[in-house]
Amino acid sequence: MSPSGMKTIKARTIRATVPGNVELDLMEAGLYPKDIMVGNRAYEIFGYENYQWCYTRTFTAPRIAADQRAELYLGGVDCLAEVWMNGTKIASLDNMLISHSIDVTQTLKQGSENKLEIIIRSVVAEAQKFQIGALAYRMDASPATMDFLNIRKSTHAYGWSILPRILNAAVYRDVERRVIDPVHIKDINWYTAWLDHNNKSADLYADFQVIAPVAEIKNLNTVFVLRREGKEVVRQTAPLLSYAGRHHVHVNNAELWWPRGYGEPALYQAEFNIADQQGNVLASDIQNIGIRTVRLERNDIATKDNPGKFQFYINGEPVFVRGTNWVPIDIFLSRERKMLPGIMAMMNDLNCNMVRVWGGGLYEHDDFYNYCDENGIMIWQDFAFACTLYPQDDEFAKKVEKEIRSVVLRLRNHPSLTLWCGNNETDRSLLWQSATLGIDPNRDRISRRVIPGVLYEFDPTRPYLPSSPYHSPASLPLGQGDHILPECHMWSSAYYKDYSYTAVNSAFASEVGWHGCPNRESLEKMFDKAFVYPWDKNMNWNDQWITKSYRSTPKSGATNGRVELLRSQTRNVFGECPSNLAMFIVASQIAQAEAFKYCIEFWRSDKFKRTGVIWWNLRDGWPITSDAVVDYYNSKKLAYYYIKNAQHNVCAIVKDPVEEKHPVVVVNDTRETYDGLLTIKDVGSGEEIFSGEYSVPANSCITVTQIAERLGQGMFLVTYTVKGKEYKNHYLYGKIPFKLEDYLQWYKKAAIYDTQYINQEK
Repeated sequence: MSPSGMKTIKARTIRATVPGNVELDLMEAGLYPKDIMVGNRAYEIFGYENYQWCYTRTFTAPRIAADQRAELYLGGVDCLAEVWMNGTKIASLDNMLISHSIDVTQTLKQGSENKLEIIIRSVVAEAQKFQIGALAYRMDASPATMDFLNIRKSTHAYGWSILPRILNAAVYRDVERRVIDPVHIKDINWYTAWLDHNNKSADLYADFQVIAPVAEIKNLNTVFVLRREGKEVVRQTAPLLSYAGRHHVHVNNAELWWPRGYGEPALYQAEFNIADQQGNVLASDIQNIGIRTVRLERNDIATKDNPGKFQFYINGEPVFVRGTNWVPIDIFLSRERKMLPGIMAMMNDLNCNMVRVWGGGLYEHDDFYNYCDENGIMIWQDFAFACTLYPQDDEFAKKVEKEIRSVVLRLRNHPSLTLWCGNNETDRSLLWQSATLGIDPNRDRISRRVIPGVLYEFDPTRPYLPSSPYHSPASLPLGQGDHILPECHMWSSAYYKDYSYTAVNSAFASEVGWHGCPNRESLEKMFDKAFVYPWDKNMNWNDQWITKSYRSTPKSGATNGRVELLRSQTRNVFGECPSNLAMFIVASQIAQAEAFKYCIEFWRSDKFKRTGVIWWNLRDGWPITSDAVVDYYNSKKLAYYYIKNAQHNVCAIVKDPVEEKHPVVVVNDTRETYDGLLTIKDVGSGEEIFSGEYSVPANSCITVTQIAERLGQGMFLVTYTVKGKEYKNHYLYGKIPFKLEDYLQWYKKAAIYDTQYINQEK
């Protein structure tokens, strides 16, 4: 014991990987079980929450010229840290969500060995220093956690319905030593000022800032170059008149950036150089940009008499959004980059044209934004705030302003970035908890003043939504429900044709989801063997299933709400919940798949009264029972294939009956007219109900025919052609509940999807 009575802890050194996480290094060193993903093992890591960690690296630094500077670049440090170089403290870090650049010119020993240390403090211990406000209460958390509020760390790490509580310590992105020349580019912002897509003409602005010695600036030139597919289309040279300026670039025969379905996501290589009088390039910036405009038309209230509007326009063209929500794809963020290509490819495969980056996560790696640029996937970017009122004091506001500025400057050149959103469900959370207090979320300093202030200054070209869903001053007198908002989050514990999805007045749904049990092979990976089959005679859930049903801590109680949802939603569709595990998986996945399919088609068939649906969500970041359509092990649930079928650019859809007639529509999310053949059969009887041609104009939805409502229950098989290629769809008719045996027979006979997904015995 020390003289003060405190226990002395002997430090131990283990090998660290960078980018990496402390937890992964502990596993590699044998100090923590490597099968942390299994069962309840994640709870064992709680004992490390109060630890302090020190990353140490020695290296030899080459010499730099007298007029150069040396910088240490830290792409991501989680979270509160002091950075030391050769025994000298060079920085204090308090934000894991942004990168940090530190001038080390004076502390770096050139040509000699250097020692870099990054000391990471406990966020749990540091949180005790702050006073928590009365409204800072996370409504969705179990147990309620508020200690994260003053710490700029991804909120999901404190425990969420989709991820466990693991308060990482990490250097999770790249660390680099950078040499800065005396002449260099501080910033360059390319954006479209005007375009005429009919005449393929556009005006761009390039706003730039450079750093250069005072004596040299009058002898320097700026060079602006645009290349398309390797071919130079613009080259303009102008004298450098000041350290900051705006350059106008006119582009003839401009190829525009379009979202998926609406055209090619054309990219230009934009090069900005600083050159001397002899043409020698002293500094250069090269990045891919797109020529496009974005506009969001919305109003504040949605009623039956005055429908809400929430419509995105790209290059002046209204776009129907088909998208998914994106959450962190691994609780250990250092592993995300390697996972990104395969998971991003799923968005392409599903034909998503938008992805919403959820506010409980983080700002993704550059690879994520580049992929969306290249593949025509629009990005709805939440800022990293979720589900509670954050501190309103000056100190926190300054911290947030710095973060927002860093994020905006980093991302604003990406053409895929379509919307900035202040937070996820903070307005909603405030109204939930303060219904009797009359709290107005529009008084929130962060989303109403700090963030829009930065955007007004640094990126006025994109729309901004204060919160999702946004409860404006005009909407508050009408109540708290999403049904009065043009943009909503739709969650229900009922069945897939629940009134809350069909009767809502909203034009746009940015969250909607249903739960589906993972495939058996994944259950066998995430549970200890004895816990895979979870039921006894009374169908009670065992402890590990409760953990994977989102129990943040062992003391959270029996938070088995999601498991009960799996069961109740299955029972609502099929009248019973199978006691056999294989059949339960089948029934649960069918219920989820039909729900996603129905919702997407319901909204698409009402185009443009309804303008988009972003379903929740693509993939889990942790082994869990969830509403994702792909689990952590990249095993696809049946819903994946139903969604893919419902998100073709051109899709034939049978709607619910109106006055005993089913409207049959064809929706077209492209800028071309399509003609084709359409047939409808009753799967059970094989009877052909309709056969004919269709012609659907560009970017529209038409009713092709109406078919009589049928008695009883069954499935329609819809077959249609697009440019000679045959597609199939189905519609489940009749009132629930259905018999699972009947459904499986229709499913096999229709032969639209892979039948392996109804056999979970493997």
